[in-house]
Amino acid sequence: MSWRERLMDVRPLRDSRHFRDLWIGSSLASIGRQIAVVAVLLQVWDLTHSSFWTGIIGLATGLPLLALGLVGGSLADTVDRRSLVRLTTVGQALTAAGLVAQAAAGNRSVALLLALVAAQSGCSALGAPARRTFPVRLLPADQVAAGLALQNIAFQASMLVGPALAGFVLARWHYPAAYTIQFLAGLASLAAVVRLPPMPALTAEDGPETDGGSRSRRGPVRGGWRISLQRPTLWGSLSVDLAATVLAMPVALFPLVNEIRFAGDPRTLGFFLTALALGGLGAGLFSGTVTRLRRGGLVQLVAATVWGLALAGFGVAGPIWLSLLCLAVAGAADTVSVVTRGALVQLETPDRYRGRVSSVEHVIGIAGPEIGNFRGGVLASLTSAPVALLVGGLTAALAVVSVGLVNRPLRAYRVPAEHEAVRQAEVS
Repeated sequence: MSWRERLMDVRPLRDSRHFRDLWIGSSLASIGRQIAVVAVLLQVWDLTHSSFWTGIIGLATGLPLLALGLVGGSLADTVDRRSLVRLTTVGQALTAAGLVAQAAAGNRSVALLLALVAAQSGCSALGAPARRTFPVRLLPADQVAAGLALQNIAFQASMLVGPALAGFVLARWHYPAAYTIQFLAGLASLAAVVRLPPMPALTAEDGPETDGGSRSRRGPVRGGWRISLQRPTLWGSLSVDLAATVLAMPVALFPLVNEIRFAGDPRTLGFFLTALALGGLGAGLFSGTVTRLRRGGLVQLVAATVWGLALAGFGVAGPIWLSLLCLAVAGAADTVSVVTRGALVQLETPDRYRGRVSSVEHVIGIAGPEIGNFRGGVLASLTSAPVALLVGGLTAALAVVSVGLVNRPLRAYRVPAEHEAVRQAEVS
């Protein structure tokens, strides 16, 4: 492999105009969302001066995602996915316009603000499963992982740029300007979606069944869970992600670790989050090293194991440089695991189930980290933050290794070559 191939794999941007447009629009929308997140947090605080209400933002965002995510997966397998994402993106743009209007009008109702946040989150949840299927429909099989890596890079970059830009905009032009940026970025995303080709979901009549004869129309919501549990590669990959996040998620412990080791310096707390994001961004910039590998299942297993071990190392690290290094390694490993899992799930799922299985992946991706942060906080309250990190990281690594040992299809999984992918699409 040449040094250029080890860098970010940009073949999807070069070879697919539709994916390139989608990536640009989605990247701008992601930055807009990060700006809006900071704006909502600060506006709720200004309205209430209550940490209870700032915590309610999480419920206003998370509950619609969990409630409507599976519904969105079912819709993605019954209607044209481009049309579904068009409608939900329009809904997100309208709620962004509502945020602009309430800020410009000097709104003093926190309930109205949170209602708009919940509505926007609900639109996102309905469209997210369909969006997840776009790379596998727009790209050849050997470029799907590269496409997901590019999407992940854009997300990591927005995590770095968005909050800093939000602080500047809010300080200079206040809430209406921040929400207007999100609205304009949402329009750019909508323009990219409008130009996509039609993406009708395939039905059972498009080819023979590959899941034991079950018809895709039966059990529209259960179908995603059923196909995920029936296929070892799918349940194995999703189990690895769940084990890694539930058992080792560290973010809730950052303030306590910072208080114990670094006297609660807010700059250090910020460095913790930045180190995770920089590690993920660095892995993305060199994503060609892993996206061209065909042993996707093994790569995910190794990356998730490294994630757990790196967080265990963070639990016992002393100097700030070593703590940040462990977090950067964990962030890089997380990016590799997320990218390889996403490619495997999309390629291993028959098209008529992709929406529902994507909704399962989406729900696990939301619930896992939240449960993991809760678990870490409880364990730290009973022991200490370093113990919670060490035990959680080692347990996560052990759980991932165990999944790999009992799940040979996941260990042996290979990304199909392009001609194999065409054949699979014809029969699935």
